[in-house]
Parts: sequence; C-alpha cells; structure tokens
Amino acid sequence: MFAVMLLCSEPASAEPGIDWKIVEPGDAAPIHNAVRNYARKYRPTSIMVVQGDLVVATSGDITRKVNVRSVRKSLLSALFGIAVSRNQINIENTLEQLGVDDSAPSLTREEKQATVRELLMARSGVYHPAAYETGEQKSTRPPRGDHPPGTFWYYNNWDFNALGAIYAKATGSNAFESFEKAIAHPIGMQDFAAHDGMFVRDRSSLYPAYVFSMSARDLARFGLLFLKKGEWNGAPVIPSQWVIDSTKAYSETDRRDRKYGYLWWVLDAGAWGRDAILASGYGGQQIAILPEKRLVVVQVVELDQYQKGIHTADFLDLVRQVVIFAH
Repeated sequence: MFAVMLLCSEPASAEPGIDWKIVEPGDAAPIHNAVRNYARKYRPTSIMVVQGDLVVATSGDITRKVNVRSVRKSLLSALFGIAVSRNQINIENTLEQLGVDDSAPSLTREEKQATVRELLMARSGVYHPAAYETGEQKSTRPPRGDHPPGTFWYYNNWDFNALGAIYAKATGSNAFESFEKAIAHPIGMQDFAAHDGMFVRDRSSLYPAYVFSMSARDLARFGLLFLKKGEWNGAPVIPSQWVIDSTKAYSETDRRDRKYGYLWWVLDAGAWGRDAILASGYGGQQIAILPEKRLVVVQVVELDQYQKGIHTADFLDLVRQVVIFAH
C-alpha cells in the first residue's frame, strides 16, 4: 500500500536538496526489479529513475561522468533559452547577419539565409562537412544546395556545432562555462564542472563539437528542471516559454516514433503522454521526461567499456515498464 501511495501522490513541493531522496527498493519493488533485470541484460553504466523529487530506482554508479554524446544538443538548447531571454540572441537572425561562414567550400549565399531558429530545428539546409559526425551522418548527408533553408529536416552536426559557436560569440562564454554557472549551480548538480567539457575539432569545418561528460544524477536534475517547466524551488532557471517552445514538435523525422523540436526529440503524446520528450545520444545516453507521470528516466553508457552501446528502442522499452508500474 505504501508503494502505491508513494508513486501516485501529488508532486512534492520542493526539488532535491544537496542530495537526492532515495526510496528503498522494497517501496518501489516493481520498478526496481524492472531496472535490475534490464541492467543485467544490457549492462549500462548507470540508470536513474525519478518520480517527482524522489529517486525510485537506480543501477550502477550514478556519480560516474560519461561522454553523453548528442544529449549535448538538448543542454545547449536550454542555454539558448536563457540567452534569448536576455536579448543576447535573436533566433530570427540569419547566418549572413551574424557573419557565419565556414572553411572551403564556404557557405553559399542561399545557405547564409538560414536562421538560428532553423539551425535549432535541424532545418538549415547547410550540408557542409562537420566535426564529430557519425558514419551514418556522413553517408546520409544531402548534397550541398539540395534543400533551401527551412524546407527539410536532417539531423545535422553542422547545425549543432555552429550553434555552439553562435552562442559563444553572442554571450562571451562557451557552453561549458555557461552551463556550470547558469544551470548546474542553480539546480545543485553534484558532479559537473566546466572542465568536464571538451571541444572536438575537425579540419573540415571551423566549428568544433562541444562534448559534455556528465553523471546520471546530474542529468536527472536537468530532466527534472524541464519537468518543472524551467523552475527550481520556485525560481526561474530556464524561461518557461522557452521550455514550451523548444519541446514542440516542428518536424517529422526519420524515426517513426519521434519528432523534433529545438534540439530535443519529441515523443508521441498518444504513447507517452502530453509533452513527453527525449534527449538522446549515440550508444545509449538518454534522458526521458514524461510530465504526465512526473517521471524522469536517465541512462548513461561508457562506450570505452561497452562498445556495443544500447539502442534507444531498448531503453524506451524499459521506460514503458516504468510507466506501467508508476500508475
């Protein structure tokens, strides 16, 4: 009876303090067992399941910092929301207005008409080579000039990396420094510091990838921040309107069960509930946020130790089990 009351109770009035409140496994046995069985099969570095402000299940070392791959994009999206609210960035500006170009072959006049908003949506139409691309991205990248800005969605590392440079120029601070100051400190992240970030460069482009290493418990705080519409203990950290705008579905994608917002994957509302979103990175780096169930489910995978990684579909199967037990 206690477990049912716990998992169905009203949201707690405060976010986690210095440390998370952890429910004993016996109080949330079905979720704990689902996580344990999944971890035995897939061997993630760590998993963390949060409902409200309570940790209802964990696996592995939730303090271990791991390269979270493309989750970095959703982290940057949050920083853009703060910069927009401070009038440091106008997302309707074009690349031409911002003086953005790249190494030879440089951007065409048409490509320079792409706006910051279109980069956030991965609809820039700029198909220049980029740092930190996967083999799949390289093989599926459309030819230069194939689609005018704004007309076609393509999961484009050029867009994502250029956004990092646009942000740094506009704010005078790189993504790692800003994230530590504007987000990690205000919400009490326990492990992240700016020096956990790393730039990855490639001769093919002027714009490096910005790579974050983070722990599961810090990613869970970030997920909870979005669950709370950008507020932490009643204080705004990310503008609530940006949380709403950045997690809307603007584009159909090549994933049948997911659409795309501003650097966020948007999950199908019929299957996952209203406003459900996903930050997802190569190899199994995941933050699933399901507001209707007040759930945040995080997974990180150290690919240096487990090179196979874990497919997003397998992670989402675990999330489905958590949703069932969290009724």
